Amino acid sequence: MEGNPLHYVEKIRPIADKYGICKIVPPKGWKPAPFCVDMKGDKRFQTKQQLLHRIQEGISFGDGVEYSAGQYQHMASQRAKEWKAKHYPDHEQMTKLVNSGKEEEEGVQENRNRKRFIPENLERDYWDIIESHSRQLVVEYGNDVNTDEFGSGFPLSERGRSIYGKKDPAKMALPEPKFGTEDYYRETWWNLNNIPCAPDSVLRHVKVGINGINVPWMYYGALFTTFCWHNEDNYLYSINYHHKGAPKQWYGVPGNMTAADGLEKVFKNFLSMKMRDVPDLLHHITTMFSPRLLQNADVPVYKLLQHEGEYVITFPRAFHGGFSLGPNVGEAVNFATHDWISYGSDANERYRSFARPAVFSHDRLTFTMANHLREQKTYSTCKLLLDEIERVVGEELRLRSKLVEAGVRDVTNLINLPKNRLDQLDSESADYDDKRLCHACKHVCFFSAVACECSQSKVSCLRHSHYMCRCPMDRKYFMIWSDDDELKTTLQKVRDHCESLKKLHTTPSPTKLIPGGTSDGLAPGVTKDAEMHKKDEICLDPVAEDVKHAVKHDDRQFSAMKMAMPMRSKMSMGGPAGPPSGLQLQPAPAPEPAPQPPAMEAVPMVRRVSQDASAPSSEDDDDEIEIIAVKPPPTTTTV
Repeated sequence: MEGNPLHYVEKIRPIADKYGICKIVPPKGWKPAPFCVDMKGDKRFQTKQQLLHRIQEGISFGDGVEYSAGQYQHMASQRAKEWKAKHYPDHEQMTKLVNSGKEEEEGVQENRNRKRFIPENLERDYWDIIESHSRQLVVEYGNDVNTDEFGSGFPLSERGRSIYGKKDPAKMALPEPKFGTEDYYRETWWNLNNIPCAPDSVLRHVKVGINGINVPWMYYGALFTTFCWHNEDNYLYSINYHHKGAPKQWYGVPGNMTAADGLEKVFKNFLSMKMRDVPDLLHHITTMFSPRLLQNADVPVYKLLQHEGEYVITFPRAFHGGFSLGPNVGEAVNFATHDWISYGSDANERYRSFARPAVFSHDRLTFTMANHLREQKTYSTCKLLLDEIERVVGEELRLRSKLVEAGVRDVTNLINLPKNRLDQLDSESADYDDKRLCHACKHVCFFSAVACECSQSKVSCLRHSHYMCRCPMDRKYFMIWSDDDELKTTLQKVRDHCESLKKLHTTPSPTKLIPGGTSDGLAPGVTKDAEMHKKDEICLDPVAEDVKHAVKHDDRQFSAMKMAMPMRSKMSMGGPAGPPSGLQLQPAPAPEPAPQPPAMEAVPMVRRVSQDASAPSSEDDDDEIEIIAVKPPPTTTTV
């Protein structure tokens, strides 16, 4: 697991992207330490109450009970044990018979398996509740738990590799820590606190902490707690690590246009009445429907089983969803490689059509990438950036010209506006962007905006100036942060760099990829994953009683993560517009009555295909799954 995970993702992408989701199994010797969440602390997080028998309806989740991490695990353990006792009372007896080695008729063996508390049967139970409404069941999910308050499962970097990690000069001068050492897990780019800032990561230029984007969220799961169908904000990649506990059942739909559009069409048809009132319902992440619906509509859908100590990657625009098979603790964060830029553009356009604020300005990040051209090392990725810059600049200049012809005044020389910062996206820049959202589509007016004398609180992007008010165009005026020359200069720089890469033939030769599948055309790892689906035994003991003793026994340092810097989040980023804080834009008088600058507003069974990106798996000595197990995750084959 040494090296840059982004480079690994680039190697497996030609294969894994076809499935939308992919499982990465760490090599032998992978034993992350310490587990930094204080399971005995008193601090409580809010859970969400999920009505499984109504989760197909797209209704919002209400607030559940507040729990500490330890309390939640005890609750989740008790609920799972109750389910096992009620629905699988003969589990131990059937397991002994199945494992006895005695050959039985196929029907007898299958009947015994149906009486066991194993993933295959729990998956059947889950969809029976959702599709058939066989029983009413309410579960409480500890999702989106802020790591700044409750700690990450990974230790924080001391070499400045995460948003809130320390920068110890003495540590930074040392060689890279060796695999398996405690320092390694603190500094490896596979640490979820670090991966957004890894070399060649687009998000490394986002210096402000955004919860759930470049600062991980924790997920406390229980039997049948559900992460509903969705794709990531701004169509980013995501990486999910399973720290401890019962497996998670994942479903994935590829992010290509045919598959993703197919899921959206199924969603709209399934909830057509609801979406008349809530057109952006899919973005609410409150709906889970059976993969059977997707299969019936010829939408490709795949699944995998994630165990503790394993990663799951989701690819840009890929839809994914799933549920937990018992108590567990996971963690997730986003990242982006340079190939993401076109997906980010698509997401930006999608959000504008729903008037949904993005978590960060796509235009700002695009031009920040253009300001760091040394990072563009291949012609293919640089061409993607060039295409986006040409599109953005072309539209900006064209609309400016049309609006001038329509009568919008250019008072650039009369208004003193701050220049856009293009080296990074810091907290101050993000706050400023929140205050220049288009009144109509909530797009960050990064290059320019249109304002009107009639309002002290509205601005619009160049596309939607006519939605802002009914005033004649001659009462409206431009607010320009990046003039025509700056836009043209940036575009030319990217063109020149792209051309130089093309001449140097720096496009990399084909890389040796991870094996692309089995002889029958299935994805790597599918056979082992299917076997686990039938034989995994799920232990239901919580970690709360003994986690500290275990950490001490393993000679690990138990620590909670403490942060003091200001935070943003997926939920609040680019939120509703409001009065500015300390931002006053003063225009000079114009020949006409001087325009007053606004006080700016702020998925039953599917094909058993799991995309396991490891090399061919070695035999596992221990197939048991321990819920919140204290021991290190079972060793697996090197990826």
